[in-house]
Amino acid sequence: MKLAFRIFLVTAGALIMAVNLNTFVYTAGLLPGGITGISLLLQEVFQKFLHIKIPFALFYWGLNAAPAAICFKVVGHKFTLLSIWAIIASGFFTDFIPGLRVTDDVLLCTIFGGIVNGIAISLCLLAGATSGGTDFISIYVSEKTGRSIWNYIFIGNVVVLAIFGLIFGWSRALYSIIFQFAGTQILNMLYKRYQKSTLFIISEKCDELIKVIREITGHDATLFYGKGCYTNAERKMLYTIISSDEEDKLVRSIKKTDPNAFVNILQTKVLKGNFFMKKQD
Repeated sequence: MKLAFRIFLVTAGALIMAVNLNTFVYTAGLLPGGITGISLLLQEVFQKFLHIKIPFALFYWGLNAAPAAICFKVVGHKFTLLSIWAIIASGFFTDFIPGLRVTDDVLLCTIFGGIVNGIAISLCLLAGATSGGTDFISIYVSEKTGRSIWNYIFIGNVVVLAIFGLIFGWSRALYSIIFQFAGTQILNMLYKRYQKSTLFIISEKCDELIKVIREITGHDATLFYGKGCYTNAERKMLYTIISSDEEDKLVRSIKKTDPNAFVNILQTKVLKGNFFMKKQD
């Protein structure tokens, strides 16, 4: 993916996130999870108890400084720099772009706000960046373990929302949990880097397909020999496991190389052993 397009996706994600905050989140009085939620919580605390209105960006940028520094050293430089741009842009957009008056219904704001928030974060992740905050933690742990931990991050965010509920009321906190849950499910659906797919490929062009698999995914494959029970003809079958986000591209290339290839795709729930992951940068 070209750098210019990655920057465009990150900027679009930051813009959507800001509009979502000013449209659905503020209208319903919600608190998103992670550093975004903590920033909004601090902003509201200062305004309610100290009568001081502090820009969202100041809290958001400050709280993201430490996670960004850690990811710069551990995950990747380009990945972190793109993430920093997402943080700067979303903070700026949130303070200066007005929201849209769509609906005053709290439940609608909660559900659709969560969906839009998940889409915005997914755009950043698909560009090889994050929207900041706990996403840095998610990517760091996922890179180390090869597993998606969005559901665990959701549980952690519930703790923050419980504190929010104690201060500002449980109705807003519970709606915020629904918001966070909706966003988490969108993330799990759209961002599949840490999900695994198993492919069984029956083809007469296995040598060519092995090269295709290596070029696209960096993974290898295991070749099995068998016999077709209907024709009693000798068959070759390739077995490989890939990241699910590479699945569509690989299958298109397989069918282009061998239109007659028979491809069976299974979702891999548990994988033990070494699994190659491409670096974020």
